Amino acid sequence: MNCRSNLVKTAFLLASLIPWAGLALAAPLPATTSAGMPLVASAIDQPPPDETASAELAPNLRRQLVDYSANVARGTVIIDTANTYLYYVLGDGKAIRYGIGVGREGFTWSGMETVTRKAEWPDWTPPAKMIARQPYLARFTAGGEGNPLGARAIYLGHTEYRIHGTNMPETIGTSVSSGCIRLLNADVIDLYNRVRVGTKIIVLPNRNNVAAIADLAAVATPSAYGPHSSNIY
Repeated sequence: MNCRSNLVKTAFLLASLIPWAGLALAAPLPATTSAGMPLVASAIDQPPPDETASAELAPNLRRQLVDYSANVARGTVIIDTANTYLYYVLGDGKAIRYGIGVGREGFTWSGMETVTRKAEWPDWTPPAKMIARQPYLARFTAGGEGNPLGARAIYLGHTEYRIHGTNMPETIGTSVSSGCIRLLNADVIDLYNRVRVGTKIIVLPNRNNVAAIADLAAVATPSAYGPHSSNIY
């Protein structure tokens, strides 16, 4: 009688443990370091929201190391508006090339500037001329994922033009802005970490000609950007 009772109790106990055993087997084992410590990805290790968007870009618009010769100092940024490329010159015939979004027709410009300021997750206040054209715009947008300037902004000289991120990654490779240069958030973060205040920025005339850099040698600051000189987006 006691043996039968013990068998029933044992069977009942095993039955109650089966669901938990199944869960334990289904749960993945945590990754560990070589020292056996758990390796858990923190929020800071996660890619920015538009990181996956790079997989949807045309191959030529993805950030990449390319051959690029230009008679400029290492660290110079060259913007090829015509081909929607931005180059960060490494020297020795190499550069990092980024796909960009550029100004739409009537909003492009060229010249030489320097980086005067950098900001992470910047706020955005559209200028009066932009509001006049687009009265539906919010008068102020705090920095964050919903901000048109994206994750970083690099300010150019005394103009209101910027190199910045975007919350619309589908616009990379197109002509849609009011003169600013936009990159994927992941790419603008990469560029932001490379440039310094004082970095030279060269925006080529709207033609595919690296030799045009020489044409800009006498241009310290573009004297006129046309009627849209206060555009920042």
